[in-house]
Amino acid sequence: MKKRSRVGKRQGERGSILATSAIGMVAILLAVGLGIDISRLYLTKNELQNAADAAALAGVSGLTGGAPGITDATDRAVKVMNGYNFNKAVVSFPRANVQFAVNLDGPYMSEGSAASSPVNIRFVKVTTPAEPVGISFAAMVLGSSKNLSATATAGKSVTINMLCPWLPAFVLDYPTDPIHPGGVYTFRLEPGTAVSPGNYQLLAPIQSGGSGDREGMANGVDWCVKRGQVIKTKPGVTSGAIRQGVNTRFDIYVSGLSPALSPPDVNIAEGINYLQYKNKSGFKAPSHPGIADRRVVFMPIAKEAPGEGRDTIVVDRFGVFFLQTSIGGGSGGVLKAEYITDTIFAGDSYFDPGAGAGMDGLTVPVLYR
Repeated sequence: MKKRSRVGKRQGERGSILATSAIGMVAILLAVGLGIDISRLYLTKNELQNAADAAALAGVSGLTGGAPGITDATDRAVKVMNGYNFNKAVVSFPRANVQFAVNLDGPYMSEGSAASSPVNIRFVKVTTPAEPVGISFAAMVLGSSKNLSATATAGKSVTINMLCPWLPAFVLDYPTDPIHPGGVYTFRLEPGTAVSPGNYQLLAPIQSGGSGDREGMANGVDWCVKRGQVIKTKPGVTSGAIRQGVNTRFDIYVSGLSPALSPPDVNIAEGINYLQYKNKSGFKAPSHPGIADRRVVFMPIAKEAPGEGRDTIVVDRFGVFFLQTSIGGGSGGVLKAEYITDTIFAGDSYFDPGAGAGMDGLTVPVLYR
């Protein structure tokens, strides 16, 4: 009798363990499913945030202090955002999702309102469209889908005092003809008109020879310098290398230069000034994918010409210049660029507390939140 009782008890325990195991397996599967759904939500949120960050930074890089800059900033933010592919779905990003402000804490305003008073606009806020993310395993807990979005705010940094990259040429600020916005200034003289014997306003901060000049003119010199920096000059006209490097910005490639490494500007129309460039009143698209503002370059400004041959200049400050035309064949003649007053640019420039005062009007885009 007792034996039968023990057998029955064991059989009952066997059924209880089976039921407990089944419940435990269901719980584990639900936990795994919840983890998968949460991971999907996290990844989508991260992708949205990356897109918002990139769009906000792109928007700030278009600000110029004028109404065209507000339009350009919106165009850049929209272009970047529409370049993202959320969950393999095309997202239509409205211009209304780009807002502007004078102060980081707002108030933020629309594109139209900012364009009517653009002078002090320093911040751009981008909000992504709501993106529905399907829930597979935890629908009973989280619902069948969750709408996610992200917001990013970028703005101008403090004035920088270390600038890079820049073109290996300099502009002289003559007391009798001080540099002013809209003026066109020489950054390389033609043969026979040197600032001193052998010097045609070229610099030698990188490797000597044509390849260094060519690459420097195509992509800029990757050396951050400050006011008061002493830079060596490079005697000679170096017509071929200078022409080949500068002309990449106009979608002209020779001598192994590549649009993959030295892309053209998005607008390669020649003979236009910077205002026409910003307003697109003169426009010609390149045949290769372009990058905005490739024709906007930075060059040292010197107060005094160098001496004869290999000498040096002292950087008084940096100027922002616009390349109005490409360079023709032969010596190319006098090379000139338009001085502009845009206050924002991309690059590796920064502020060094030990490098002295900032350079007036020069900042870089910064992601604030």
